[in-house]
Amino acid sequence: MNTNTIIPIFFACDNKYVKYTMVAMKSIIENASADYIYHMHILHTDVSAAMQDKVRELETNCVKVYFDDVTEKLKKLDGELPVRDYYSHTTYYRLFIADMYPQYDKAIYIDSDTVTLGDISRLFEQDITNKYVAGVRDQVVIQDETFGEYVEKVLGMDRYAYFNAGMLLMNTRAFREENILQKFVQLLNTYTFVVAQDQDYLNIICQDKVLWLDAVWNTEVFGELPCKEEDIQILHYNMASKPWHYEGFRMSEYFWKYAEMTCFYEQIRKELAEYTEEDRANDRHSGEHLLELALREIQNENNYFNMIKKNTTKSKERLAILDKIAELEREGKFDIDVENDPPSRTLMPEEIEYLHKSLGGKLRNRYAHKVGRWFLNMLIRRKQMIIKDVVGIENFRNLESGAVITCNHFNAFDSFAIQIAYDKSEHKERKFYRVIKEGNYTSFPGFYGFLMRNCNTLPLSSNFATMKKFVKAVDEVLQEGNFVLFYPEQSMWWNYRKPKPLKKGAYTFAVNNQVPVLPCFITMEDSDLIDNDGFPIQEYTIHIGAPIYPEASKSHPENVEAMRRENYDVWKQIYEDTYKMPLTYTCGPIDKNGKPVAQVAQMTDPESEVYQKKAE
Repeated sequence: MNTNTIIPIFFACDNKYVKYTMVAMKSIIENASADYIYHMHILHTDVSAAMQDKVRELETNCVKVYFDDVTEKLKKLDGELPVRDYYSHTTYYRLFIADMYPQYDKAIYIDSDTVTLGDISRLFEQDITNKYVAGVRDQVVIQDETFGEYVEKVLGMDRYAYFNAGMLLMNTRAFREENILQKFVQLLNTYTFVVAQDQDYLNIICQDKVLWLDAVWNTEVFGELPCKEEDIQILHYNMASKPWHYEGFRMSEYFWKYAEMTCFYEQIRKELAEYTEEDRANDRHSGEHLLELALREIQNENNYFNMIKKNTTKSKERLAILDKIAELEREGKFDIDVENDPPSRTLMPEEIEYLHKSLGGKLRNRYAHKVGRWFLNMLIRRKQMIIKDVVGIENFRNLESGAVITCNHFNAFDSFAIQIAYDKSEHKERKFYRVIKEGNYTSFPGFYGFLMRNCNTLPLSSNFATMKKFVKAVDEVLQEGNFVLFYPEQSMWWNYRKPKPLKKGAYTFAVNNQVPVLPCFITMEDSDLIDNDGFPIQEYTIHIGAPIYPEASKSHPENVEAMRRENYDVWKQIYEDTYKMPLTYTCGPIDKNGKPVAQVAQMTDPESEVYQKKAE
């Protein structure tokens, strides 16, 4: 036995499917060469300890079984991964293998609805040095005209150059070196494939980097067999027709041969007996639905291949911004801007008339509002900005005083969205102001620059004397019963949906002037319209929370901190309720100051590398 050669084999399943996975594993073990060590990894999120113990009964001197929880990996992509009918999130787990197991340079991934009839070590021995994967052409795509047309007209690929991802020999070293997982995320942000899901993404990413294997290594039980039955090495019961659902199903004898060797045999036989006509009708419906999806995508003028031809795929600049956002989130650097602002200069106190009290200032302000209103109406008319709904407008409408308005900052248009909320509040007797960055006032060119300088904006400044004027202006606005929009996140992250940690400035002004904070949070969803950058135009829902008031019983610092935290909690709740997922960050949990807990711990732990570098 060659104990130096380990063959890693990966499965992905949930607690319900693990019994079929065990059958697939048993078939491999029964036919595998004894000259290797086999590490069988089951990627999962919910397989119970009892089920794990049963599967581990397969272990021998040559076979080791591992159950690996991918919950944390999945959290980073949750909400972005499309699923349908037969597919769940488990279909995406194979994408995590390379990054999670750096000790392997290549690995086998195999679906649980398979039985292996040959020696799998022969598959592993294939040389894929200059390839991403080794795989078999998908027979469903080749033999079914609709699916073949789908691959050609939606993916822009030859149907004979499209592999089935139910069995792959993966060059995991190349996956890491070429950042295949990141390329998948980028492509996921570019287009949503709803037919074969991750299989479509993998085929596009791996084009021209595939070692084509003989069909015996992934023989799909569909249509005309692409090889002689006696030559089959891996049999794949793909699509909906499973031998554990249909009595006497084609080539099911191979499945039952190995099922009988497992502790789940009786349970699987019972499931077969209890599979109802309604269940089978649902299978037929799912198959029909899949065909309908393929036909719809073929006819879609904005499908992936048509986007490519029209050169309307997502811009490299925007994709680079998304990459930078992802990097900053991993590092917990939430207050850093991701886009390059115009060159800025210091705003001096003599250059700024904050509240436009002079005749010239009033005239420019009045004209800027008219032009701004025209521009906003144009954006809405052209559907370049879509307001789907305003939730909680009564919280705005019922305000009896001025207020600090807070909002998440993700787009140059988000202040326009709050403008619409202000209009709906019917507070015509009160004015609406916006706090803006110094450079937006001093250096923004053209039309936008004119609006920045004249449309009730309150620019920050790096000059102390100018900031004194700023503070005085904000105080005056609030004391007169007006509204000031702050972005307490400090940074703008383009189309970032999560709330970021909040700075204290907005809440300090609220406490100083004894006015409430009105927490607004804008959620987004993709529309069917594509913008010039290739990304879907977002549909905004403006959520307006209940006002947060300073409390007389608390000191000034206590009120500032309490209002800041309550504002964040309101945003967090809106996020979780809207997107139906818990709020998590790739940097891990954050503390009360918005700093990653793990990083803070490292900075204070004398044993940590971070602490030692800081000391140096």
